This record gives sequence, C-alpha cells and structure tokens, in this order.
Amino acid sequence: MKLATYRDGSRDGQLVVVSRDLALAHYATGIADRLQQVLDDWSFLSPQLQDLYESLNQGKARHAFPFDPAQCMAPLPRAYQWADGSAYINHVELVRLARNAEVPANYYTEPLMYQGGSDDFLGPMDDVPVPSEDFGIDFEAEVAAVTGDVPMGSTPDQALDGIRLVMIANDVSLRNLIPDELAKSFGFFQSKPATAFGPVAVTLDELGDAWDKGRLHLTLQSTWNGRTVGMCDAGKEMTFHFGQLIAHICKTRNVRAGSIVGSGTVSNRATEVNGKKEWTKGYSCIAEKRAIETILDGKPSTAYMKFGDTIRIEMKGRDGQSVFGAIDQKMVALPAAGRARARSANAAATAGPGAPQPETQAPPPAGET
Repeated sequence: MKLATYRDGSRDGQLVVVSRDLALAHYATGIADRLQQVLDDWSFLSPQLQDLYESLNQGKARHAFPFDPAQCMAPLPRAYQWADGSAYINHVELVRLARNAEVPANYYTEPLMYQGGSDDFLGPMDDVPVPSEDFGIDFEAEVAAVTGDVPMGSTPDQALDGIRLVMIANDVSLRNLIPDELAKSFGFFQSKPATAFGPVAVTLDELGDAWDKGRLHLTLQSTWNGRTVGMCDAGKEMTFHFGQLIAHICKTRNVRAGSIVGSGTVSNRATEVNGKKEWTKGYSCIAEKRAIETILDGKPSTAYMKFGDTIRIEMKGRDGQSVFGAIDQKMVALPAAGRARARSANAAATAGPGAPQPETQAPPPAGET
C-alpha cells in the first residue's frame, strides 16, 4: 500500500491512503490519524489500511478525492530517528580520490553513518530555505527505509524483517560548512539542514521483485533545473543493504518504530567507453560531479546550487509509473529576519578569547554522504 500525510495545520498532519497510480487518496480517519500510530501498532492497523487501499484501487472507496502532492508533508513529518548511511562505496571512493586520500579498509566492511535532525522534515514540494548561497547548497538523491521495532543485537537478516516502508529522500547538504565541522571530529550538524521525503511511503509488497534482500533495484532520477543529471541504479552497486545499515545501528542500541534510515547518495561506477572512463548514469549529488571533474581535469567546474534552482527526484517502476511520487523543490533565501538570527547565532558560537577568524576558507572536501 501507499501512505501519505496531508497538511491539516498541525505538526504531524493527517494520514491518507493513496492509490497505486497516485491518482486518488482517502483519509485514514477511523483507522489511524497519524502514520506513527500505525508504525506503533503495525500488526493491528496495517491490515485495516490495506483493506482501504484495495477498495481505493478498485474504485469502491466512497470518499476518495484526487491526490495532490502539493498538500503533502513528509510521510513522517517528524520521526524518532533519522540515521543516514553512506551505502554506496563508489561515492566514497570518488570523493576520496578527488582529494588524493585513501579509503580506509574498514569502510568496505562497516558502513559510514551519521545522526541527522529528525524534528523538522520538509515535504516533497516545500522550498528549501538556506541563509546563504555561500554555504554550498547541494541535493542528495537517496532511498530510505522506515522501521518498526528492531532489537539491539539484531543481525542484518533480522533487521530486514523490521522494515515497514520505503521512501525517497533529498538529504540536502551545505558543502562549504562541512570542512570546519569535520575538522572538529564530531560529525555533521549545521551542514545538514532539514531533509525532504517523497510524497508517499510504500510497503515492500508494492515493490515486487524490484525489492531484493534489502536493495531496491530501480532507477533514481535527478533533474536539476529541468535537466536530467542522474539516472542511477539504486540496487546493483549498493555496498551495504538496508538490513546491514539497520544492524549497524543495532550494535549498541534498540531501533524503535518510526526510525528512518537513509542509503546515502545513490552512486554508480564509471564504464569504459572507447577506452575512457565515463559516468554514463550521471550523479545523485553535485559533490560527486565535482569529484569526477577534479579526477579528470584537476579541478571542479560545476558550481553548487543557487537560489531559484530546482531539483526533482523521482523513481519509476518497471511499468514506467512513478512509485513514490516526486520530490520537486526550489532553493530559496531564508527571509531577512531568519538570516539575521542565523548570523547572530553563528557569531555567538564562534566568538571567544583568541578565537581565530580566518579571512579565507580552503577548498572543502566534497563530503562522503
């Protein structure tokens, strides 16, 4: 089945069931008001939603209405956890090679992961507000899984059983803030603003044989300012599948219902074309494109996003139909009052006796998410 959350003026929105072709929707009122309720009581509530879903697809739901992605919040507008991995080792290899750095051996046996903000997600058609273009605005096209309860110590196979829903994501990155944050050896924070998710979350049965052992074998398409820049296969080259990503979290803690786990930037290897390497499937983030340019030409030539730029992220099934609906966003300047607050907060955070205030910033690493 396919589930979405409509705006209703509250923080958590109203749960709706969406038809397979994304044409119709029906409020889930009477079964559950919020998606988190369903995740908390999946065995009891999901069969009832499945019945409504089947009625909707058969044209028998009495109060169906046209589905409008513009009315959607993120399927889970806020979540108990958002943990984003870097499951495509090709992406890590490229950004490392671009700065002449080796990939540590354990990167091939244990996934990278960071804990992102989960209290304020963006809807699929929400603008992305940023205080400054100088922060280095980048999109990141990803796949994400929503879990039920997964106990500490679970194996990757056991963790796969805990997946309830799959989504697509735009994990926005502010690349020029990353170097200073990583230099502190404490991970991403300000460089990772609110993440956006596609209109609908989808159960595994809807994916058919495209879902295979924790990998989604479909093409994730990224369109920047109306130009398709990525047609990346999300399955074949995913080094760590979702069961492994979730089990990585479970090494020392329980994962609770309503946790979201991201794949990291979907990335594909180059192919040999007339004896030369070419990245024929494109890219799912600008940092990777810049890494490729640096490897080939010695320096990047593609700039990060500007205010007014748009990004569309979508995944179509083998029938050519959109599976999750599309993320379709514009980068916009944070309103003046918000920019003033951001400058004030940044100044307070960096000021102090003898605090260095460099006039220039060294070129940043591309980042590994």
